[in-house]
Amino acid sequence: MAVTTGGRGARSPRPEVSGSPDDAPPSGGATNTSRSPAPNRKTNWWARLKRDKFLLLLAVPGVFLVLLFQYVPLIGNIIAFKDYQPYLSIWESPWVGLENFDIIFTGDPAFINALINTLVISFVQIVLVFPIPIALALLLNSLLSEKIKRTVQSILYLPHFMSWVIVVAIFQHMLGDAGLYNTWAREHNIFEINLIGEPELFITLITSQVIWKDAGWGTIIFLAAISRVSIELYEAVAIDGGGRMRQLWHVTLPAIRGVIILLLILKLGDVLTVGFEQIYLQQAPVGREASEVLDTYVYNYGVIGGNWGASAAVGLVKGLVGALLVLGANKIAHLFGERGVYSKW
Repeated sequence: MAVTTGGRGARSPRPEVSGSPDDAPPSGGATNTSRSPAPNRKTNWWARLKRDKFLLLLAVPGVFLVLLFQYVPLIGNIIAFKDYQPYLSIWESPWVGLENFDIIFTGDPAFINALINTLVISFVQIVLVFPIPIALALLLNSLLSEKIKRTVQSILYLPHFMSWVIVVAIFQHMLGDAGLYNTWAREHNIFEINLIGEPELFITLITSQVIWKDAGWGTIIFLAAISRVSIELYEAVAIDGGGRMRQLWHVTLPAIRGVIILLLILKLGDVLTVGFEQIYLQQAPVGREASEVLDTYVYNYGVIGGNWGASAAVGLVKGLVGALLVLGANKIAHLFGERGVYSKW
């Protein structure tokens, strides 16, 4: 068995070395003395291009659509440097330089309030929401009955397919002041819960909604990663006397560590995006002081208020900050030996 458990006296056998150069170890070793000369990279690149030309042609329409709908609209960010007027075209609107960025650099109170709310909500969701799909995936993986496992998975996935309009309506009918629970609580003289319309409980409300809607869906990637873990590793830990907790700590978590870091990096890229639709639908009862985030600020101040250039400036800065966070987190992942979102060049 070619599994190294780290247990006392459990050494893995030496790998057999075949006579073919292709089967030799990639580096070092006395068996690698007859290594072939270094390949010509240019020749190999053209050879691979010629070999995969039909696959590359199949990818051309997809690449064209990505460029058309993902990159060409980026040109619209130019209105962040213009006094954009809808009745004029982008190119006819006058240039104003960095004037639209004044609300960011001079500390506009409404912008600062939206930024603080956004950062607080993002921090809460990263700390509380991000680990929940991992815990759910580990619990589902521990279920012995495949039938029960599939049933629980299906139940957990269902809320993800509901729109935020339906989710908000369900919470209002269940936990609102005149909702089902509070009506029943008044009839039985027990404590009431009014999560709807209370500014102090707004973050609790939207965090609960995010967990209910997307925690089950988030388990898919982790379950896929867990399913790829070799059963021999669990058997090796069991032979060493390890129980389920040791299998979890020494096998499962290390096996999915790369996936966890990858998703965390992607989550950091969206740290300034906490969901427009969910928050905008519930903004009226709690007021902007407690619920204004950057997404709703861009809409209320830019689109409703007619400040198109300023809203584009905020959106541009938000995207740049997200990109820098992804690059920084990816660099840290490389320092810890993880692959991250992309490999080092």
